[in-house]
Amino acid sequence: MSVIALDIGGTKISGALFSGDGEMLFRRKRFLEDRTGLHVGELAAEMVLNLMNEAAGDCESMVEVAGISVPGVVFPETGRVWAPNIQGWENFPLRETIFEGSGIPMTNIFIGSDRTCSILGEVWKGAATGCADALFIAVGTGIGIGILSGGHIVHGKGDIAGAAGWLAMEPPYNQKFDSCGCFEYYASGNGIGGRARDLLREDNGYQGAMRNKNVDDITAYDVFLHYGKGDPVSKAVLEKAVQMWGMASANLVSLLNPEKIIWGGGILGPAIRFMDDIYAEACKWAQPVNIRQVEFLPSALGEDAALFGAAHLAMKAIDN
Repeated sequence: MSVIALDIGGTKISGALFSGDGEMLFRRKRFLEDRTGLHVGELAAEMVLNLMNEAAGDCESMVEVAGISVPGVVFPETGRVWAPNIQGWENFPLRETIFEGSGIPMTNIFIGSDRTCSILGEVWKGAATGCADALFIAVGTGIGIGILSGGHIVHGKGDIAGAAGWLAMEPPYNQKFDSCGCFEYYASGNGIGGRARDLLREDNGYQGAMRNKNVDDITAYDVFLHYGKGDPVSKAVLEKAVQMWGMASANLVSLLNPEKIIWGGGILGPAIRFMDDIYAEACKWAQPVNIRQVEFLPSALGEDAALFGAAHLAMKAIDN
């Protein structure tokens, strides 16, 4: 059985056709550009339809199963989703929109959060193969965690389990944490860029490389770029992020006792150089037996983790 998978993000949609044994046969990408609301859903449906048409030349029969990863919360009974990074997706009828635009039966459209799909992908074909207890920590624009415990995905009451950006990491509470949470404020892509901008505005004596750029345009990319050159602002911001990543993972290890923690997301690509430092920080805080049992590993699937997971989500659902 072949399956179409989509990974819908805040800026782009990736799509792929998978064979029944998990081989990615081909992959496509479209950027959202200025699309919002229904127009994003229509783009997703168009991608599914195009993948179906392409698959017709590679498969013996029409592909009529789709798995979809979304950056937010899924309401499985209705097929609606909430995705805060996509304007107009507060309660968006994604399953219905995919059906109307592609013809795939609604009973064959399976939607999961990017957290769920990422850990499923790594367990199926990535760095957590064979694990019954594993975490996927995705650090990108925000921070989310896919949780596999005892062989089951942890969703919580409203599919909001794993919204790790709101982990309480530093007292006292400050209103600056209201919009994203304490952990994200310091250690997400947005947080790293924001903390660098704060320091640049505060330090009039700073003469490093980032002074040559408009402060409002500084992003996490700039911070990582100049870290290796000894830039003091980059060093301060990333040392704080490493501390936060280590403390958060220590809390998760102590609470959930995973076998592996898989690190992924757009920020953890350039931050993989800090993996040993993150683990060392975690060792200071975590339950001492648990932390010596767990492996910290980079994602084996990279940006395709959620795509693989979405395909696996659909295959498992059809088999059941």
